[in-house]
Amino acid sequence: MLNAPDASSTRPYLLRALHEWCTDSGFTPYVAVLVDETVQVPMEYVKNGEIVLNVGYDATAGMTLGNEFIEFKARFGGVPREIIIPINRVMAIYARENGQGMSFPMGAAPTEVVPLQKKSTPVRPVLSAVETSHTEGGSDDEPPTPTSPSGRPALTRVK
Repeated sequence: MLNAPDASSTRPYLLRALHEWCTDSGFTPYVAVLVDETVQVPMEYVKNGEIVLNVGYDATAGMTLGNEFIEFKARFGGVPREIIIPINRVMAIYARENGQGMSFPMGAAPTEVVPLQKKSTPVRPVLSAVETSHTEGGSDDEPPTPTSPSGRPALTRVK
């Protein structure tokens, strides 16, 4: 039986699979990245420590979706930039057109050591009420798709 620290991460494989699904389906794959000093992106586009990037083949050049990093070149405001994203900093990958995709837990970076505590009390999630609005003619079975001010689907982060 494999211990979790010995097992390789499934994140790079899931990222590649969802990127391929988006591309094959005619969707535009976007990644949401938690930015720190290990991420090489144009910092002027980072908001609240996060950046969302179009990782479609039309928007990138020389993209490599590796096991450790996502690397590519892209233009920002007409200026070519080299982008390097450690896999463990990717929070989500999704299709721009419909918001379908996957988010990933953001744990400790692999270089950090997190000590195990004996007989620790498990932390239980706390649920809180979220105000919702129902539109006329809408279905109670499916929540409305969140949209950005421009009217396009938007990824909503729930903590």
